[in-house]
Amino acid sequence: MPDSNKIRVLLIDDDEDDFIITKDIMDDIPGRNYALDWTASFSEALELISREQHDVYLVDFRLGAHDGLELISQAVEAGSHAPFILLTGQSDCETDEKAMRVGASDYLVKGTFDPFSLERSVRYSIEHAKNLAEIQKLNTELEQRVDERTRELGEAIRKLEDTNRTLYQAQVEIRKALQKEKELHELKSRFVTIASHEFRTPLSTVLSSASLIGKYKTTEDDEKRQKHVERIKSAVSHLTNILNDFLSISRIEEGKIYNVPTTFDLKDFTAEIVDEMQGLVKIGQKIHYTHSGPETIVTLDKQLLKNIMLNLLSNASKYSGEGKQIYIDTEVNTTINLTVKDQGIGIPDADKVHLFTPFFRAQNVTNIQGTGLGLNIVNRYVDIMGGTLNYESELNEGTTFYITLPNTTPDA
Repeated sequence: MPDSNKIRVLLIDDDEDDFIITKDIMDDIPGRNYALDWTASFSEALELISREQHDVYLVDFRLGAHDGLELISQAVEAGSHAPFILLTGQSDCETDEKAMRVGASDYLVKGTFDPFSLERSVRYSIEHAKNLAEIQKLNTELEQRVDERTRELGEAIRKLEDTNRTLYQAQVEIRKALQKEKELHELKSRFVTIASHEFRTPLSTVLSSASLIGKYKTTEDDEKRQKHVERIKSAVSHLTNILNDFLSISRIEEGKIYNVPTTFDLKDFTAEIVDEMQGLVKIGQKIHYTHSGPETIVTLDKQLLKNIMLNLLSNASKYSGEGKQIYIDTEVNTTINLTVKDQGIGIPDADKVHLFTPFFRAQNVTNIQGTGLGLNIVNRYVDIMGGTLNYESELNEGTTFYITLPNTTPDA
């Protein structure tokens, strides 16, 4: 009986010598349990891939009358979601880009990879495939929600008929239901588009940097190795922020975010957040904090307020150039006022009406990473705290956000 814990690898290569070499390298991988199969036939390879009996596929670029890119493309078109690693005779960006476009997870240069780089490429390709599968799962769940909404719409129509409502009332209810249906479809489409794009970029960064790290083995390569370590850290941090945004939206939609006020010193609290953010802004940017008035004690939900401040300060840095200044001001009066001002790119007038819509991104920020959820989350948090959010913005001059929260502190 085969060992179910083995990672099954299929090598697709028309040269038996390459199979022997690859098997020797794989046998030298420490602490891993691999089973390597081999086929030299293009058609047999497609048949084996369709059976889904292997965890990952190593595909040679040259396959007689065909090539590896053609095989990967046909396998993906046939519905395969397995990870493919292209084996090439030389390293060049054009081959790398072609491989990624047709569906490959990674590529290795024949004759240069060792047990470490092969094991790392296989492991990260499998993880990459798992993450893409998870996105597809989320998509399926959203489609199920659409089906549920459709059934709810049918039930709503039946109830309207049963209760003999007037034609006008029935039309109003149906329009509302159809609008909700349309919004859910649009939300699903935006979610899949944003998630697929935003997850793919950092995952590709992690994959490529992890593969390159294995090639830098000498002390002289420490600087290059550290550069890729920092790229991986940055990509993982970006992924974490994306997931946190998605989780925040989910918890808000499910009604699991509550306003739990505590009494604390707003000036000290804000100063700590500014110190935390100062180390994360772009080169030359500085956050200037001022507090107006003698009163500093407030009663607010600290976690919600912290999330609001971090989000606004992060946006101020993200959408401003290096060396630009960021200003934050707090004031305790009959109300509690928070102002965050930047010298960034501003918001186009045509986009302002959609600014707090989930997944919406203004036309002048498409080349900057983001999910389009941040300001929607801030707006929802402010609403949960019983406050109001306003803003002013001029294109290429900057944006200022004004938040007003009720002051429930005793003796306010």
